[in-house]
Amino acid sequence: MSATLTEIARAMLGLLLGGTIGLGFGLLQDAAHRRLTQRQESGRLHSGWAVMPGSMRRVAYLLVALVAVQIISPALFTDGIQWWVSGGVAGGYGALLFVQLLRERAARGP
Repeated sequence: MSATLTEIARAMLGLLLGGTIGLGFGLLQDAAHRRLTQRQESGRLHSGWAVMPGSMRRVAYLLVALVAVQIISPALFTDGIQWWVSGGVAGGYGALLFVQLLRERAARGP
């Protein structure tokens, strides 16, 4: 019984930690998108190469965060728990994208 509870606790911790990482990455991407929109509206966007500056750096931050979690808590990356972490990352980032979609639809109107 206690082994099952331990597995559930590890899975939920992995999901929560992954969701936090995914949400953090999504917030960084959202801030970059807002800056891009402001640059487009003000006419300061002069080159197609400057569309999403720093995107590789943000992806590197995501990878560093995932590696740090794996080093700090290797117990979350054994016995299939890593899939819960991955699901949390996808869920956290996906939830933010869904909220953005709803926000854009509401701004466009019916």
